[in-house]
This record gives sequence, structure tokens and C-alpha cells, in this order.
Amino acid sequence: MTKVIFPGSFDPIHFGHIDIAQRASRLFSEVVVAVYDKPIKTLLFLPEERIALVKEAMNGLPNVSVMGYRELTVSFARKVGAQAIVRGLRVFSDFEYEFRMALANKRLEPDIDVIALITDEQHTFLSSSTVKEIAALDGDVSSMVPDFVQRALQAKFKDLGDNQTVVPTSSLKD
Repeated sequence: MTKVIFPGSFDPIHFGHIDIAQRASRLFSEVVVAVYDKPIKTLLFLPEERIALVKEAMNGLPNVSVMGYRELTVSFARKVGAQAIVRGLRVFSDFEYEFRMALANKRLEPDIDVIALITDEQHTFLSSSTVKEIAALDGDVSSMVPDFVQRALQAKFKDLGDNQTVVPTSSLKD
């Protein structure tokens, strides 16, 4: 029986994340989707909100649980008894980043492996940042996130109004 964690900030969770979690659930006996509390980036949703959205997205996957964490990912993996960390790869730049992180994690916890799953082709463009920016500009993200995430994004941006600074400006606005 192999237990793995699938860590991320999931701000917000999107279909690419869900695809990786579903595929991991078919490969491993237990998957813990680990929602990181304090990434070094500006977050739109509070940890409790992200955990609730991820739990709803994982509904129906009996061997998948959702937990928040705020320590080193490998320390969390060790604490929950995971043998490996699952990561999703979309594009070549992801590989370089994930490769460096895997080597650092291996240095910290030699017994915990990193397993990379290649994203489904339809999700290669998808990132939480892209989803947030499109939603912030009142764009349609229905093909990128479940309907409950789309509603949560709309409500969050409505609450923030024009003064939101969570989503940096980029080319989508130009």
C-alpha cells in the first residue's frame, strides 16, 4: 500500500489539479491532497476556503483526503506517513522547477520520492494564476474550474471590488 501526498496552494483548484489527483488515486492506495498554508505568493482565498473547495472537488474519490499544512512539504509527507510526493508537470519550465525541488526534498528526506505525472494535453495552459486573472477581468473560466469554484471566484472578486491587488496585471488585460 502506497500513500502519497499531492501538495499545492490550490488558489484556486482547477481541472488540471483535479486530473492529477484523480489519476494519482488510481495509481496509489491513498492520496492526501495537501493544501499549503503559507506559500511565498499573494493568495486570493484563505486556507479554510481553499481546503473547502479542494474537499468539494475531491468528493467521490474514496481514497483521497484533504489536509492543510504549514511546514516543509517533505516534513508533512513524513508526518502523515507518505512514501512519495506527486507533482504535475505541464510545460518544460515546470520540469526545471520541479527537478530542483525534488533534489532539495531528497536531500532533506532521502526516503521520500517525487513522482511527476504529465498533465493531460487539454490542461497544459492552465494555472491558478491564469484562472484568477481571467476571473478578475470577468472572463469565463467555466472550462477551467468546476462551477462551485467559478461561483467562489465571482463572489471573491465582487467582495474585493476594483481595489483588488491579488492578481498582478499581465498581458491578458492588454
